[in-house]
Amino acid sequence: MWQRALAEFGGTWFMVFIGCGSIALGAPGWLISLAFGTAVTVAILVLQPISGAHINPAVSIAFTRTGHLERSALVPYIAAQLSGALLAAWMLKGAGPTQLADGVSVAEATAIEVFITFMLMASIYWIVIKSKTHVSIAFFVGATVAVLAYFFGPLTGASMNPARTFGPNMIDGLYSSLPFYIFTTVIGALIAAEIYLRFYKNLKAQD
Repeated sequence: MWQRALAEFGGTWFMVFIGCGSIALGAPGWLISLAFGTAVTVAILVLQPISGAHINPAVSIAFTRTGHLERSALVPYIAAQLSGALLAAWMLKGAGPTQLADGVSVAEATAIEVFITFMLMASIYWIVIKSKTHVSIAFFVGATVAVLAYFFGPLTGASMNPARTFGPNMIDGLYSSLPFYIFTTVIGALIAAEIYLRFYKNLKAQD
């Protein structure tokens, strides 16, 4: 288990360091989105054979719900992910916190974060079902993250990942925003998990 937890720690650290590092450097929005997507792709390519490379507590929670991750691994995974994100954010001095844009209401932001996390998790289930190699999974999931971040980042920060928000927002002292991002991202992922359980598993049983 320690090897898997270490992989989740390292993968989440890498994703936050590269993604938020691009923000710290003042990169344009499209490049920030590409940085996050590329970091996710690389993390999956390297670490998927070890831990599955969730690098996202919402993904781990959804995978636990659908039986892809054993329950005993959930707490170590989340602890490792949050710790990795926190270390990366500390190294970057809190650069790139997740915040709502001016003019975006809480209701609108809730709908957006639930929707994009649902889309991310649904795409993960889809590619895991369809793909025979972790290489295609890595590029597909990374591309999904990049596209969603590009279109929705200017509105809500496009968290999709409690760890990505936890690290920078903790270092920046934006504690009040954490419950919102944790709740919406986990709910979005769990909706995808429930759809997977109700439809895909039922279809598989009928076959």
